[in-house]
Amino acid sequence: MPDVALNIKVKDGAIVEEGLSYVISSWDETALEAALQITEDVGGEVTLLTIGPDKAAESLRKGLAMGAHKAIHVKYDEAKESDSFAFAKILQKALEGRNYDLILTGKQAQDTDAGLTAPMLAEFISLPQVTNIIRFSDVSEESITLYRKGDHGTEVIDMNLPGIVTVNDSLNEPRLASMRGIMMAKKKPLEEIELDSLDIPAEMRGKQGSMTNVLQFEKPETRKEGQTFEGDEADTVKQAMDLLVSESKFLA
Repeated sequence: MPDVALNIKVKDGAIVEEGLSYVISSWDETALEAALQITEDVGGEVTLLTIGPDKAAESLRKGLAMGAHKAIHVKYDEAKESDSFAFAKILQKALEGRNYDLILTGKQAQDTDAGLTAPMLAEFISLPQVTNIIRFSDVSEESITLYRKGDHGTEVIDMNLPGIVTVNDSLNEPRLASMRGIMMAKKKPLEEIELDSLDIPAEMRGKQGSMTNVLQFEKPETRKEGQTFEGDEADTVKQAMDLLVSESKFLA
């Protein structure tokens, strides 16, 4: 997805594609690190899965360089026009007939801040789910213990596997890819799947397959420059208080 740390330009209600840099979402990078830690502890393989145009492969290669074992790329040029519902349906199709013990994702998207795809997918493929985890322990072939941020404190949940988990970005600090990892990533398997091969009907693609529609993008208002007061403390405090009352109505 687009690197939201960069200056994203908006023109005529749309994001300017030229010059955008695409990266792994920080939330998903945290999920990848968790998956790598689990396999280092109890064994297994980490398979990456993404949906998007050709340039989405760059993020997969980075994940392979971090230590993932293989990757799957569902090639979909209209991905930016889809929403969480459509992505969950495509993932459901892509996962049919595959074996997995645990599906890990970030708790939300980095560009839209939606946190719906994984929970929807869990419903579509009838798997237990736990969202927003901040810690995990006691991983076995049958279950995992999860700690999540709840409304009234930390909730501790034992979940049978297979299952779906979304992670909070406080869970860990993702590792950096080493030079050796980058070189090895070039030799790791990256399976490409054309969307047509998944038998996704036309009414489930692009805007037609989305339950929501983005009308337009708008740049947030530029924050006004702050004001500096110089002079004696008694005078500057009075000036600041007068402005808080008369202009900002903060203390009115």
